[in-house]
Amino acid sequence: MDYIVDYEIARNTDAGHARLAEYMSSKTVSHLNDAVQHFQLALGQCPVGHPDHAAVLTNLAYARLEGYIKKDLQDIDTTTSLFRDALALRLQGHPDRALSLYLLIRALIWRFSEEPTAVYIHESALLCCELLSLCPEGTYLRNIGVDPTNKLLQSLWTHFQQWGSIDHLDECIQLGRVAISLCPEGHSGRDDYLNNLAFSLQSRFDHQGQFHDLDKAISLHEEALHLRPVGHKFRDFSLGNLGGALIARFNYHGFVRDINGAVNLRREALMLRPHGHPRRDTALNNLALALKTRYEKSRVSEDLNEAINLYRESLRLKRHDHPNHHISLYSLSSALCARFTHTQENEDIEEAIRLCQESLAILPSLLHPDRYFSYMWLQEAYLSRYRVQHNPADLPLAVENFRLASRHPTQGFPERIKEAIDWAHQAEVYQHESALEAYQLCLELFDNHMITRSSIISRRDAATAFGGAQSLPVDAASCAIRSHDLQRAVELVEQGRGQQWSMSSRLRTPLDDIKSASPPLADKLSELSMRLSSAQDSVGSVDRAAADLAATEYRTLTKQWEAAVDEIRQLQGFSRFLLPPSYKEFQEAARHGPVIILIASQYSCSAIVVPMSGEPHHVRFPRITLAHLEKLKHDFATEIRRAAHMHPGDKRKKLKGLLRKVWDEVMLPIVNILQHDLNLRCRSRIWLCPTAAFTSIPLHAANPFRMNAERTGKDPCLEDLYICSYTPTLSALIRARQAMKTRAPPSFAAIGQSEPGAGQGDILPFVDSELEVVHNIVSSYVNFTHISGDNATQASALNALRCNTWVHLACHGKQDHEQPYNSRFAMRDKPLTLLDIMENNSPQAEFTFLSVCHTAVGDEQTPDEAIHLAAGLQFAGFKSVIGTLWVVNDALAKYVVEAFYQKMFEDLNDGGGMECTKAAQALNHATNTVKEEVPLEQRMVFIYIGV
Repeated sequence: MDYIVDYEIARNTDAGHARLAEYMSSKTVSHLNDAVQHFQLALGQCPVGHPDHAAVLTNLAYARLEGYIKKDLQDIDTTTSLFRDALALRLQGHPDRALSLYLLIRALIWRFSEEPTAVYIHESALLCCELLSLCPEGTYLRNIGVDPTNKLLQSLWTHFQQWGSIDHLDECIQLGRVAISLCPEGHSGRDDYLNNLAFSLQSRFDHQGQFHDLDKAISLHEEALHLRPVGHKFRDFSLGNLGGALIARFNYHGFVRDINGAVNLRREALMLRPHGHPRRDTALNNLALALKTRYEKSRVSEDLNEAINLYRESLRLKRHDHPNHHISLYSLSSALCARFTHTQENEDIEEAIRLCQESLAILPSLLHPDRYFSYMWLQEAYLSRYRVQHNPADLPLAVENFRLASRHPTQGFPERIKEAIDWAHQAEVYQHESALEAYQLCLELFDNHMITRSSIISRRDAATAFGGAQSLPVDAASCAIRSHDLQRAVELVEQGRGQQWSMSSRLRTPLDDIKSASPPLADKLSELSMRLSSAQDSVGSVDRAAADLAATEYRTLTKQWEAAVDEIRQLQGFSRFLLPPSYKEFQEAARHGPVIILIASQYSCSAIVVPMSGEPHHVRFPRITLAHLEKLKHDFATEIRRAAHMHPGDKRKKLKGLLRKVWDEVMLPIVNILQHDLNLRCRSRIWLCPTAAFTSIPLHAANPFRMNAERTGKDPCLEDLYICSYTPTLSALIRARQAMKTRAPPSFAAIGQSEPGAGQGDILPFVDSELEVVHNIVSSYVNFTHISGDNATQASALNALRCNTWVHLACHGKQDHEQPYNSRFAMRDKPLTLLDIMENNSPQAEFTFLSVCHTAVGDEQTPDEAIHLAAGLQFAGFKSVIGTLWVVNDALAKYVVEAFYQKMFEDLNDGGGMECTKAAQALNHATNTVKEEVPLEQRMVFIYIGV
């Protein structure tokens, strides 16, 4: 009976192929219907286990692919399912597996073209990667593998250009890397794949701002150009493409050699496209862009005039229905606007505005990515005209286009952030009411941009990539203050500062309340948070392909995490879960004493006092500007260095003069508010929250150094009046207080390293005696661990921080100014870095004393991020931290340490418990107690951070 079944299958198959061949030549639908009917009969006669079942499935699917698939999505899905079934039967090693991959990819690409859903394109990319590996060079299969890969790359690229989806771009890059790996040097198609991958990487740089993408794109374009020597039919493409990548690098770094190189490359490309060439218009446009970009640097008017002439010629050659006609319009507009700024010829600016409006009119989709550029150049034109002609109607038009450009959803965050920063700046310059809106948008975009970065270090790199971004939080707060909205000022300065810590803290948010409302959602978010945290730690691979895959996985997890957070916000009582807190919520930070936020902005310098209840209070500093603070910061650094070489008994006149200035100009006005408006009792606790330049000034040590009016004694200094603490942000203080709700049995570790490993610092002769002092005072009250010498290694120190509630640390410390996350404590074998500490979750930890140099000062580039060792320990779980602002003299530190612990533990003989909340008062007491033994700069070096 089997031979009869096989005969019927063969007969229907042969008939189907014959009718399909007739359809392919005649396109007669009845022939196609007959072919499908015969193949369907063959499938019905062929059981699943039959050796020809995969071939019969493929025949039927192929006939549908050639005809029926064009009708509707259901036909496409049916056909795709048949190809999938066939592929499942042709396992690895099957001689026809490559053919099945090829046909399934064709069906999926068609499906994606009809409905661009990520799942289809992702499946296609994975299948293409496998297909290419099965298609050796020099065989007929190579063309089978290359054809769908090129089609898929083109489809992905087209959809990215239309919708700006970074997922499509990542698929392009992944597929391009595989294609190049399978096209060794000497392969005829290698230059095409190099060019495609370079294009994708450069587009991702434009979208995400990661410079390694642009660097690699340039390298690939250079290799492609080398493979296309003089006379190669595609040399003009590579010349133009490499020129474009060099322009992008020039805009990033400003290297003149890059822009000159771009101009030369694009001149050569134009020469290869003479009059009559079908792509001459593009070459004209490309060279014009290079010349205009060079003009913006050199201000050589010949470059700009030539650019305008080239743009005009390009526009004349381009048909109105050309898909890039809008680019020629806004490109010429930008050049005319630049010339108007120089010559103030009205004709130029009028034409520039008209051209931009035309470019918008021919882009019907509001979500087209290129509308961003039309908006951007239109706002530039309106603003340029406003500067010259002062027509009041132009400024709101410019602002509206600022708004449209910076909110355009298909453009990458870097470009939108630049536009929003410029909007905020121009609104400040021209005192437009939209300034606050612009600042708010800047901070939101910046936050969203940081979330896309899949590692802690890459977030910090992103934070330093934008000119003017570092001052956004304080400038936004200053704007709100000048608008008489102090609550908004508090919200804005808090939203924009400490973003690195805030983002990482989101993954450690306690979920107890959510668990009581919805256990499944709490478990879901907890699992996603753990996976995100692990993914964040795994993206540092030096293999770019592996790093890209990890970053894609991170972005997918981020979307899932955000979706889970949105679900939680739908629960009753959780509508503001993980949203930026309101002023009322921030006021929780002032529960045990007022918090003073010191704002150092280019527009104004002042303070906001957040009281325990009621409205915030504004404190003006009428004689202080940002320039004054920068000088004061520099003067302090100079005097601290000078004092280190002075005898302890020498007068510190200049240092005292600086502290007197801080008292008179900054702290005295604040004290007046505390005493007279808030009626704050003497010796109450206050928290200082400095921003920008204020973070490098020892505010707690402010002192009048004067006799009182009665000449009976000295006027009190700040630390005579109040117990001062610091907090990097209000959020950090609130998180620390909330974490105090759960406490573990106390344990104490004293870690000292007097002889660190090679290259980590000199011998510290007094560290061991300092640890002995701590041991003598503390060990009788608590479980005590002593770690020093050879035992004080990176791993043992990290373990001690993880396992103990109280820790004293005495060693060398180093603040890394180039990469603050590499700031470190020196141990015997290798350093304990800030990154190590951040990855070390210690929820039971309470207090640490850092008798170490430079532990509480951030880096110059991002002072408001407070990226330093003390903040890292607070993030890891320590609620109270004593840190240092500069170099600590280990011979003198032990006096402060002894006085501190004696005060901290004096109540324990009466049955009291260890309380880290007493540390601020104990430090205040200690620095006052040791005035005879310890000079001024070594007393004020210690600051208290936390609850």
